Amino acid sequence: MPSALPEGEPVPPNGALPQHVDVAARPLSFYVHVPFCASRCGYCDFNTYTAEELGEGVTRSTYADDVIAEIDLARSVLGAGQLPVQTVFFGGGTPTLLPPSDLVRILAAIRDRFGLADDVEVTTEANPDSVDAQSLADLRAGGFTRVSFGMQSAAPTVLQILDRTHTPGRAVQAVAEAKAAGFEHVSLDLIYGTPGESADQWRESVQAVIDAPVDHVSAYALVVEDGTRMALKVRRGELPLPDDDVAAARYELADELFSAAGLDWYEVSNWARPGGECRHNLAYWRGGHWWGVGPGAHSHVDGVRWWNVKHPAEYASRVRAGLSPGAGRELLTDEDRAVEHVLLAIRLREGLALDELGGHMAVVNELVTDGLVAPISDGRVVLTLRGRLLADAVVRRLV
Repeated sequence: MPSALPEGEPVPPNGALPQHVDVAARPLSFYVHVPFCASRCGYCDFNTYTAEELGEGVTRSTYADDVIAEIDLARSVLGAGQLPVQTVFFGGGTPTLLPPSDLVRILAAIRDRFGLADDVEVTTEANPDSVDAQSLADLRAGGFTRVSFGMQSAAPTVLQILDRTHTPGRAVQAVAEAKAAGFEHVSLDLIYGTPGESADQWRESVQAVIDAPVDHVSAYALVVEDGTRMALKVRRGELPLPDDDVAAARYELADELFSAAGLDWYEVSNWARPGGECRHNLAYWRGGHWWGVGPGAHSHVDGVRWWNVKHPAEYASRVRAGLSPGAGRELLTDEDRAVEHVLLAIRLREGLALDELGGHMAVVNELVTDGLVAPISDGRVVLTLRGRLLADAVVRRLV
């Protein structure tokens, strides 16, 4: 089952934020969580549900109305000021299990309540087998500007181990359909380090992304999460644990091939052609404001972080009653925010300004000596390739 939410302090029934919060201090984004999946992948511990797992009280057909009710709540909580939304990201789950008309209607609700920036970025995640040429055309016509496909691998055996349902060539075909529909920005997601994946299979997957072609790619190391079907197979000895050294070699190969093809890293797990960066995710890493809509979604506005109840039925019950679906929240201290800034910003190619690290110059010099941080240029601390592989260790030394 999906991982548990933190406890935190109670969220007021009307969702009100503390009086000191400045909602206009940073640009605003929206994340829309769509928790539905056609089937559950063995490695996944996200807050998602198949039709059989949903139970009473919620269906896909009513989900857009429930989400729009929370968007109305957001407008009330954030006040009447001008807050044009810079980015919107539909994630899941599989957002494209909803009809395109529902996704477009949710986007229209955000536009009508808040307004959208002239250059707004609107992304939806999609499984390659959850869309077709017509649905992609409908999404593009409805205001979506970017689509991110969960490819994971080009190798049939790896897809089978991951319990992915699409065929190896379907992701590349979906990229072509998205481009034909008018999407300028198309991304593919990969997973590396799957048990049984060979170096040649990984190279073929990376090359398939490069040949697609796309302007953005994300690549994540497989993590075996407690409570997943894959974790059970590992405990039974049916699958080996992913090997850290193998994962590092896979990452290095991907970075080499992507860079040679003009896809440069801009965050530890993300590469893009110039202008293809995901602005929504950059808003997270740069400490922006976002409202997360949907069950289990997290939000952050000016140092207040909160998270919604997990199950879609409880979520629906609350928003239909005009109540906040928030399950808990925390107020970040100045120290919390400073630590989080280091943790997130160091993952970016732009890195951190030296003056943001206070008295940590001696540590920075040690990191340079250890080959984890590049020699200081323009007063910024930037990870090396080795530093990217050990980013968590770098953060621990800096904070």
